[in-house]
Parts: sequence; C-alpha cells; structure tokens
Amino acid sequence: MRRNLTSKYDDRQYMKELDFELYYYHDTKPTTRTGLHTHRYYEFYFFLEGHAEAQVQNEHYMLSYGDILIVPPGITHGIFVRDLEVPYRRFDLWISKSAFADLVKLGEDYKYCVNKALNESRHVIHTDHITFNSILSKLFYIIEEDKSARFGRECQLKISVADLLLKINRLAFEQFNDKQISQDVLYQNICDYIEHHIDEDLSLDNIANHFFLSKFYISHVFKDNLGISLHKYIAKKRLQLCRDAILSGESMSFACNNYGFDDYSSFYRAFKKEFGITPRELSKAAKQNKSNAQATQKIIYD
Repeated sequence: MRRNLTSKYDDRQYMKELDFELYYYHDTKPTTRTGLHTHRYYEFYFFLEGHAEAQVQNEHYMLSYGDILIVPPGITHGIFVRDLEVPYRRFDLWISKSAFADLVKLGEDYKYCVNKALNESRHVIHTDHITFNSILSKLFYIIEEDKSARFGRECQLKISVADLLLKINRLAFEQFNDKQISQDVLYQNICDYIEHHIDEDLSLDNIANHFFLSKFYISHVFKDNLGISLHKYIAKKRLQLCRDAILSGESMSFACNNYGFDDYSSFYRAFKKEFGITPRELSKAAKQNKSNAQATQKIIYD
C-alpha cells in the first residue's frame, strides 16, 4: 500500500501549490541530481536509505537513517548520491514563505530550527529509530490525506503539517539547546502525566511520543531522579491504587481491571510481591476490620 504513495522524481525548484508540497521518493536505481541550487521556499528533508551526502553552504553531511535536513529559502545546498548502486529513499517537504509565516504567527517556536540553521549553520537533526518512525507515520498520514477527497481535507492537512513542524522543532530544541530541558521539571511532568493517565497504556514508547523526546532520554531522567525504572514506578503506583481501592471496599476484579493490569494472575503475583499479602487476604482483612469497627461503634453508642 505504501508503495503507491511514492512520487516520480521531479527536479523543478519551484512550488506548484500555495502552502506546501510533500514527496516520498524511492529510487531503486538513483541518478545524478541537480547539484547545488537555491529556492524560495523552506525545505525539510527526511533521509531513509542510500549513500548520499548533503552540502549546505560550506557544510558537508554524510546522511544516515533518521537524519532531518533543514534548508531555509535562499540557502545554497545540494544532495549528492555517492553510490548509484544503492537504493535512495527519502521524504521531501516544501513549505512556502507565506504558509511558514502563518505558522510563526501562531507561535515563535515554529521557527526555532530554522533560526538555528540560519544563525548557527545547524542544518541537520539526528534522531533514533523509534523517534524517526513516529515522524514517518506523520509523513505517510499527510500524503494519504493529500491524495484523498475527504471532507475537511484542507483543514486536516494544515493541522498535520503544523503538528509535524512542531515536532521537528522540539527535536531540534532537545538536540541544540545548550541549557537543555530541566530534568527536574521533566521528571515532575512525567509523574503528573502518569497520575492522570494511570488507567491507560503507559508504555515507554507512548510516554516518549507524548513528550516528543527519545525513550532513552526519558528512562535516564526518571532513573536519575527516583532510582528505579519508569516501568517499576508505574507498576508500584498502580499497585498502591489497587490496595487503596480494596481497602475502601472495592472488589479485587475492579481494582485489577481499572488500574492497568492485563490479567488477574499477573496482578495477583505483583500484588503479593509488593505487599507480602494476596489481594484476597487484604480484602478479607479489610472486611474484618470494618466489621470490628462497626461492632466497637455499636458498643460505644449502646
């Protein structure tokens, strides 16, 4: 299915569309490209496969899977395929000056990576495989939407391109900002997110995608702050909520099903390991304590 989304290579250096154009190129037999050139739009280039070198002004970059190249208008650049026997695959996103200006009106953060490219010659963002895969899903979605005739297509395209560009800027900030994101703030934000989504899928991949950071960085930050892994923290948090629910009179199945456990047997084992008592034993003790308390209260009032 995805093969049908590829585009035939076009060496023109002008836009046909008003706002943006996105192409998915897959050349099994690459040919020589256009060489050094400039254009009047913003270009975001996503490298997947091949043996290619990018030149931007006087900077040279050997490209690897997951690299994102940022080229503002008027900047001399070119991609040079160094081995024509190796398939060459990439996405190419063009955004017009007017469309980019409209995004910047929504927030200055949209031009962070462009400013880094213009002012500091930082034209390449490196990403890991998982992060880049999340970007690819956004790119494929934009192409699929662009080729559709669905109601609201134009609105959805603008939203999707804006979302993609924001993610690119967040990745650039994570990579380029000398001060980095405060680990303490990030740690607290992760804890707050877990607190409010404890009954949902809290996989490391999902949390990393939510914060637009790599899962390796988030794991590192969390363990540095708490001393245990993110997975263990979530498990402990869920078990504490299950214990509180049982003590308040809720059934064991309610606690298991409502706080993220896939099945009762795994919940049972984890609960006993954490508290040294089974959920059934805790439930029985809670009912007995409640009965004793009611009996004591009855004696007092009698």
